[in-house]
Amino acid sequence: MGTFAPKQGVDALFILLGAIMVLAMHAGFAFLELGTVRRKNQVNALVKILVDFSVSTVVYFLVGYGVAYGTHFFVHADALAAANGYELVRFFFLLTFAAAIPAIISGGIAERSRFWPQLMATAVLVGFCYPFFEGVAWNQHLGLQAWLREVTGAEFHDFAGSIVVHAFGGWVALPAVLLLGARHNRYRKDGAMSAHPPSSIPFLALGSWILIVGWFGFNVMSAQMIDRMSGLVAVNSLMAMVGGTLAALVVGRNDPGFVHNGPLAGLVAVCAGSDLMHPLGALVVGGVAGALFVKAFTLTQNRLRIDDVLGVWPLHGLCGLWGGIAAGIFGQRMLGGIGGVSFGAQLIGSLMGVAWAVCSGLVVYGVLKKTVGIRLGQEEEFDGADLSIHRISSTPDRETSW
Repeated sequence: MGTFAPKQGVDALFILLGAIMVLAMHAGFAFLELGTVRRKNQVNALVKILVDFSVSTVVYFLVGYGVAYGTHFFVHADALAAANGYELVRFFFLLTFAAAIPAIISGGIAERSRFWPQLMATAVLVGFCYPFFEGVAWNQHLGLQAWLREVTGAEFHDFAGSIVVHAFGGWVALPAVLLLGARHNRYRKDGAMSAHPPSSIPFLALGSWILIVGWFGFNVMSAQMIDRMSGLVAVNSLMAMVGGTLAALVVGRNDPGFVHNGPLAGLVAVCAGSDLMHPLGALVVGGVAGALFVKAFTLTQNRLRIDDVLGVWPLHGLCGLWGGIAAGIFGQRMLGGIGGVSFGAQLIGSLMGVAWAVCSGLVVYGVLKKTVGIRLGQEEEFDGADLSIHRISSTPDRETSW
């Protein structure tokens, strides 16, 4: 590298750029939700994502990062600045992953959840539930990886978090949505359903695009060091994204909501094995995810009558689970992959992540429901979260004329 750019400085910059790209994804979460919910809940979507991120930062800095990696930041700043502050920017990068958990859940419980109880849930999930599994999967906690290696011949492989981040968020959201109940009048007693079309397709599309672009930081920078950077990860992410888009277009019959969630489904699924698969394998993984999302979204909303507003359980929960398992299929050498993965380890690891997420969601939201309540009152919900919580709508109807 020469004397001008010592590797540690380049590593710190590399992971910092990844952190900034994933930070930008939170704007994508916000606009995706804003464009999907009804107009009377748009402000709430924007406020929720930003405040959830802020709460996540504080609890992950003080508690969560230590739970996952066994280190803390309670030392003098000169120690923190060592090696160009690499450990600090690594915290920043991993924080943006942790903060994705409440951002994912936010879309499922939109339009009817109370504000402060959700922040309490964020604190517990990001401070303990998420980093506990993060430490198991990414830092050898509880000896689970060693046990999987003994039993199946390989560790559970999740390069960028199909299971650790996405499936965890999606499967925590499922009990949260069920405990909260459907939006008022969404499913009527006579069997009819009131559909709530997206309030703004342009904003929904903008959110999707911001997420797509930021995702290349999410996946590529998961290498965490410049010399481990792999262009394979980038192109696999690209292929999965277009596979998801095209599958959602066909299966979703040109519906713009599906077309813009399709690439996200593909990207969720490719995270785990993006460093192992052949680009054509990634295309297939993304395509399956795009089709899976459309089918599962329609099934949960219409047949199962689960009011998951943005479809976060199908998108992150199911496509994340598929991605964890797919790494054990398309990562194999016989399918053009790099190898070194075992289908058994992927299946067991993925299911363990899902089980921990469901338990976390049931306990956290179950306790909150019993103690402080998690749902807006009927009148508050009718008025919309914007007026009920923030006292202002996204586009006030009239200007005050003084």
